[in-house]
Formats: sequence, C-alpha cells, structure tokens
Amino acid sequence: MDDAAAAKSESNHDVLNEVEEAFESLLDVANPMKNKLNWLLLAFPIALWTNMGHQQEFAFIFSMIAIMPLAFLMGKATEEIALRTGETVGGLLNATFGNAVEMIIAGLALYTASQSVDPDTIATMITVTQASLIGSILGNLLLVLGLAMVWGGINHKVQHFNHESGQMNGSLLLLAIVAFIIPSAVEYAGGDASAVKELSHYTAIIMLIIYALALLFQLKTHVDVFATEAGHGTHEHPTMSIKDAWILLIASTALVGWMAHVLVHNLESAVHDLGVPELFIGVILLPFFGNAAEHFAAVIVAGKDKMDLAIAIAIGSSVQIALFVAPVMVILGWMLGVPLTLEFGLLETSATFISVLVANSILSDGKTNWLEGAMLLGSYIILGAAFFLF
Repeated sequence: MDDAAAAKSESNHDVLNEVEEAFESLLDVANPMKNKLNWLLLAFPIALWTNMGHQQEFAFIFSMIAIMPLAFLMGKATEEIALRTGETVGGLLNATFGNAVEMIIAGLALYTASQSVDPDTIATMITVTQASLIGSILGNLLLVLGLAMVWGGINHKVQHFNHESGQMNGSLLLLAIVAFIIPSAVEYAGGDASAVKELSHYTAIIMLIIYALALLFQLKTHVDVFATEAGHGTHEHPTMSIKDAWILLIASTALVGWMAHVLVHNLESAVHDLGVPELFIGVILLPFFGNAAEHFAAVIVAGKDKMDLAIAIAIGSSVQIALFVAPVMVILGWMLGVPLTLEFGLLETSATFISVLVANSILSDGKTNWLEGAMLLGSYIILGAAFFLF
C-alpha cells in the first residue's frame, strides 16, 4: 500500500510539474519584453470592459486590435508544429487556424442576420459577410504575399519555391473565380434572386467537393509534387514541446473567437458611429486584423528563406477561403434562412479576378524578389482606395 501511495504521489507530482512547465512556456511566449507586439494584448481586457459598458465603437476598435497579438501567437504555435510536420501540412494548419477568425466573424454575422427582423440589419450583416470573405482573399493574395516577398527579398536577393505547387493553387483560385463570376453573370443578365440563390447553393456544394479532392491530391496521392527542395531555408529547432504548441494554438484560437464575438456584436453600431463605409470595413479592416496570423507567420518564414511555407500560408489561405469557407457560409446561410449567395457584386468580383491574375503572373516563374512584392502591395493599396471611396 505504501509503495502504491508513493507511486501515485510521484505521478501526481510529475503531472503538476508538466502543467507548471507548460504554463511557464505559454507565459514566456506572451511576454511583451520578448516581443513588443504582445503589449497589444492589453487591448483584450479593454475590449471586454468597453463592451460591458456599451461603448460600442471603442469595443469594436479594441477587439480588432486585440485580435492581432492573439493571431501572432497562433502563427507562432503553428510554426512550431510545422517544424515537426513539414511545410505543406504546416502551411495548411496555419491557413486553417488563421481562417478561423473569418469563419467565426462570418458565422456570427449570419446568425445575427437570422435572428433579426430589421431589413437594414440583415442587409448589413450579409454585406459584411460577403465583403470579409472577398477581403480575406484579396488580403492574402496581395497584402500577406506582398509583405512576405518584400521582407524575404530584402534579406535574400532572390528566393525560390516549388513551382508546381504554386501553379496548382493558382488553378484552384481561378476555378473559384469562375464560381463567383457565374452567379454575378446570372444576376446582371436579368435572372431573379431565387435563381441566383439556388445556383449558389449547388455551386457551393461542388466547390466543397473540389476542395476535398484538392486536399486528397495534396496530402495523399501527390505528396511528392508539394515536397520542399532539400536545403531550402535555414534549419531550425523547435523551442516549444509539441504539447505546449497545441495548447497555445487552441487557447489563442479560443480567445480570438471571443474577440470576434465582441467585434460582431458591436459591428452595426460602429458602422454608423464611425462613419466608415461597411464595404471598406468588410473588405479591408476585418481581413487586415483577422489575417494577422498569416501576416506575421508568412513574413517571418519568408525572412528565413522559407518561401514554400510563406506561399503555402498566403495562397493556401486564399484557396481555403474561396473553396471552403465561402461555400460553408453559403450553406450555413441556407440552413439559417439567410439569403447569402456567391453573387458578391461587380466591384468585389472584379477585384478578386484581377488579384488572382496578378498573383498567378508573379508566381509563374518559381522565384520571387522584393520588387514583385512591392507590386502586389501597390495593387492592394489601389483596391483599398477604391473600396473606401465606393
């Protein structure tokens, strides 16, 4: 009995040590003295306080700010996991958890629309949902990839990446553009709203099937196509245990979801009080803060000459938004009785089409430099001005 009690006591002591070490590891990652961006975590309690005090415009602003450092922590955790899983799976993980912000924001907006009887509220939530999806694609293709190319090009004169992988992702994006253009064409050709809605539902199902096949192709049948060339980038060793990395990833994702809830709750009031066009908020502001995980992760790895991972994050995130998140939101709207379609509007669809063409053209040669990144950033600024003035 004494031996059993001693063994149990030792086991409990080991568990407590593991918990203590994990807690210290998480505190170390969030330490603002080691990363100044972590000072923005102070926006988290401010957002909660202003939300409880019904100061809606401040709650909206501080919730957006709080998402940035939390998204950085998500990117840090994913980078640690990628060191053990490889760049293809790591990029997919980063894109998935990075897009969790968009999914939460869009899902909450659709739920708010389904519970409202005010036509203006419903229209605002649908517009912001569609705009945030388009904005995420634009942000990843132009802003995230552009920043990664500029920073990588400053540190390394010319960077190379897997050409075949880039081509396949570019083809998937072109397929998504076709799926966005057809409902818009039906709308502008005089088709009624019910026809556009029904077409969007069928198209969304097909897009989900294509995305599932793309994952099968990428992760199972043609893994060699996406293999990173040996010797690419600097060799790194993990600084966190795999368990701590997953705990950090899950915890930061949950906190991002909490901030996204605060953001959506105060969205409509912020649109009116701040006087900013709802299209600009949806296309530019929400994706800018929501894609912060991709911003930081892609730029960091590009500076380490890991362009395969940087492109997997930026382009992979765009593909996932276009072929998975957007169709899922359309189907969710269908289930909730919200008339969300793939008809995103002429300006939004045109901007996405142009962005895909520009990105595919720049990525066609299998190498990047800082000037190409600057061109992507210039395109993003022009489109941002268009949405602000529209």
